[in-house]
Amino acid sequence: MGRCGHHLGRRAARGGRPEHRLLRADGQAVDLADTKSKVRGSIRELGYQPHPGDRAFSTRGTNVIGLVLPLRTGMHLPVVMRFVSAAAAAARRYDMDLLLMTADDGASGLRRATDNAQVDGFLVMDVEMNDDRVPLLRQLSKPSVLIGHPAVTRGLTCVDLDFEAAGAKCVDHLADLGHRSIGFLGAPSAVYVRNTGFAHRTMAGFSAAAMRRGVVATALPAEHDHDSVIRATKTLISAHPSMTALVVHNEAALGWIARCLRASGRQVPGDVAVVAICPDELAEQMSPPFTSVRLPAEELGRHAVNLLVAKLDGRQPSPLMLLPPRLSRRASTPDPGFPARGAAATG
Repeated sequence: MGRCGHHLGRRAARGGRPEHRLLRADGQAVDLADTKSKVRGSIRELGYQPHPGDRAFSTRGTNVIGLVLPLRTGMHLPVVMRFVSAAAAAARRYDMDLLLMTADDGASGLRRATDNAQVDGFLVMDVEMNDDRVPLLRQLSKPSVLIGHPAVTRGLTCVDLDFEAAGAKCVDHLADLGHRSIGFLGAPSAVYVRNTGFAHRTMAGFSAAAMRRGVVATALPAEHDHDSVIRATKTLISAHPSMTALVVHNEAALGWIARCLRASGRQVPGDVAVVAICPDELAEQMSPPFTSVRLPAEELGRHAVNLLVAKLDGRQPSPLMLLPPRLSRRASTPDPGFPARGAAATG
């Protein structure tokens, strides 16, 4: 038995806690305090930061949330960033950070982040009705919360605006004001091709409410450019010359709506009343200010983080939290008969 082993053996024999010593090859004891000081100095000098996976192994947590936000065609980044900012602020209250995962690589990106121990859990955005990430999310050891929800929420945790009710609320508001022919200008076509949940449900709610209220309704997508918006607007008016109201679920198009309607000989709100589904601040910036169903991006981001932290703490929230839509009436939906049809331009 060597000197170190002999020393530990004597300590163990006395029933005490063994004393750990590090010996050089010549048998002399190493000054551990001096060695630690030199190592820490080198770490500071080199700016070394441990790999997130190493931290996870040693602390059983990275304090990092993976925000899965694939940058896809048809997304309106200014509104998307409201969700990101809200989630980041909520995460900081738990002393956690966000890792933004923007690659559109589906389930493989989630698997890679899990295997590399980069995050403690996931927030998942731009959720499709039949999202190919969902089967893996149900299986992963890391918890997740979806901002949006697929067709089936079993085994998941989701938070969303009730977009179906939002679409219906727009129709009911306009029908209550006497409008019998209503157009719908939706998201870019790529969003519907992907069968993205929020877009699918809003149009479904709009269409169902129009049937229920006996309203003539036509819906079209619109791309994120002026020429596309003006073409879509002219198509709606051509298909239904009696159209007196328009629902807009496309934040990028809002600033062009009044101008595009004016190019077709229609004024807002004298000829066409407008309701938007968007953040309140955006609706208030229009001229005239648009009646809107609020998109509660900040609330959804905050709720998503709170739900994920609850799951990290071992709690199991309900599969789906739906926020009810809230409509704020503004100048773009006046009472019947005022202002009169053909009034001067308002914006």
